[in-house]
Amino acid sequence: MKNQDDGIKKKFLSFEGKIHLICSDGELSAAAPGLNSASILGFDTETRPSFVKGQIYKVALLQLSTESDAYLIRLHRISQFHILINIFENTQIIKVGVAIRDDLKTLKKAFNFEQQNFIELQALAKAKGLNKFGLKGMAEEVLQGSITKGPKMTNWEAQVLTDRQLMYAATDAWIGLKLFEKLAAYHTAHTKK
Repeated sequence: MKNQDDGIKKKFLSFEGKIHLICSDGELSAAAPGLNSASILGFDTETRPSFVKGQIYKVALLQLSTESDAYLIRLHRISQFHILINIFENTQIIKVGVAIRDDLKTLKKAFNFEQQNFIELQALAKAKGLNKFGLKGMAEEVLQGSITKGPKMTNWEAQVLTDRQLMYAATDAWIGLKLFEKLAAYHTAHTKK
């Protein structure tokens, strides 16, 4: 039996807003009002890949995204973490992402926080009866679009991040936000019946 998706080209999804690359405590302070005024933030992290067994790197990049702004925070260049702690512990800001348990665990090695109002999209997807639970698969199933995973295994600790890395990182956090909006709308539509 032919899949109804065969022959239909999926649209390519990528973040179209403003990317803020944050490389210092001062830049993080400047971004704080935009982050703190968000009601929902897409959340993701990137870590330099390790090709040696037992070698684990610290989180290199923290991505937080609103509908219009993606904040890419180079954690190796930040020493004042109170702004991030305030966001992570804020019960009024929903933080959404895929496979966030390990991300949060690794982030706690950089700075300590009590996570509040983080939502795991995989759990939401399972509750909604979806078939795919990775970010790419959920984007295809829920948003009928495709995202690139190309730069995933690149060096996130590089002195300069490429435009391709920045777009990939911004899109991953933003897609989490879009998935949450769609899944929450789906939940509301089906509970009103």
